[in-house]
Amino acid sequence: MLDFGALLTLDGLIGVLSLTLLELVLGIDNIVFISIIASRLPEKEQPRARNIGLLLAMIMRIGLLFGITWVIGLKEPFLTLFDHGFSGRDLILLAGGLFLMYKSTTEIHKKITVLEEDGAQEVKKKKGSFVSIVLQIVLIDIVFSFDSVLTAVGLTDIILVMIIAVIFSIAIMMLFAGKIAGFVNKYPAIKMLALSFLLMIGLMLVIEGLNDPSIHIPKGYIYFGMAYALGVELLNMRARKKQKQHGEGTL
Repeated sequence: MLDFGALLTLDGLIGVLSLTLLELVLGIDNIVFISIIASRLPEKEQPRARNIGLLLAMIMRIGLLFGITWVIGLKEPFLTLFDHGFSGRDLILLAGGLFLMYKSTTEIHKKITVLEEDGAQEVKKKKGSFVSIVLQIVLIDIVFSFDSVLTAVGLTDIILVMIIAVIFSIAIMMLFAGKIAGFVNKYPAIKMLALSFLLMIGLMLVIEGLNDPSIHIPKGYIYFGMAYALGVELLNMRARKKQKQHGEGTL
């Protein structure tokens, strides 16, 4: 039963705001993946693929919130391999991390090796791959949705607050998804950085899925490394732009 009265309290409003901000931070890697994988489609189909991906992410997260007891139960080990217990959550994170590493690696490979003269053939291939792209988005959405829901449970126990925060965060992502995708796809160096970030996040998911107490990498370190690398590249872009302007001015 949804408690609408709890939403109008100060704690409820603060919970919505803080959880929305956290969902946005956690959703950055999701939206970057969606933007990159959707870029393989013709330009006119990319917005539809991004919106479908984000809407599916919202539906899955809300669905998982209503089945929160089942989600929490997935943290209990049910499979033992090499004297190590694995829960349903661990297996989902392992599979998702390996999939993300695979997709990031193959996209980096394609980015480096695809020749310009193959562009016409590649467009034909892209036009027939809309369903495949959406399925890949759904697979990674499942992984990120579990992580998002488990994080939400740690902040509040009010289901309605979680649902409203998910809706707000996805709406904001959809609003800015096009600009983020355009920026990532416009600059090859930024796209390569984004793929490297996704590769690192995939590795982090695999490590988290192994659930080994002796191996722990705080997510803050990962996000700091991403922000630092992005900052350096933005400075390089600005320097190259100024150098180009200076060169043109001396002609």
